[in-house]
Amino acid sequence: MKDTILINRVAESGIITFNLEDYFPKHEFITFDIKDFLFSGMILKEKDFREALKAEDWSSYKNKIVLVICSADAIIPLWAYMLINACLEGKAHDSYNGNKEEYLKMYYREILQKIDYQQYKDQRVVIKGCSNKPVPDYAYAYITTLIKPFAQSIMFGEPCSTVPIFKRPRNI
Repeated sequence: MKDTILINRVAESGIITFNLEDYFPKHEFITFDIKDFLFSGMILKEKDFREALKAEDWSSYKNKIVLVICSADAIIPLWAYMLINACLEGKAHDSYNGNKEEYLKMYYREILQKIDYQQYKDQRVVIKGCSNKPVPDYAYAYITTLIKPFAQSIMFGEPCSTVPIFKRPRNI
């Protein structure tokens, strides 16, 4: 029986895989809930709020992504968010006034705008699917918009099993 040589056609295809999961934030997420600082769970009293912020152990937020929310149905003045962010400055890695999903949309928009897409010029690109991290749907749509002017083709999935998204027409 002759020796059979196995050829990895996917590896030899020249397809470039773009994995959005590679850009996922490395820092831990933590929530700062203003609800815990409200009088009777409903009212923000400025003097009490300022005192509570001064007494807060801000070291627990060190090098974390802090999501500032209010889970109570209360009206929170804008200056309250400003005070919290001033307290987090120099301690938290990043802070955001909203939930994790909103933060990730903003984060991916910023991080993906910084990439030089010239490296994908006339290339076949697969946007990797099946993420183990909660990469927002928005990031998949946005990366398509950013790569499309450069790539020869864009596919979604895994190099061995893709869904075609875009193919540049050939110039004759």
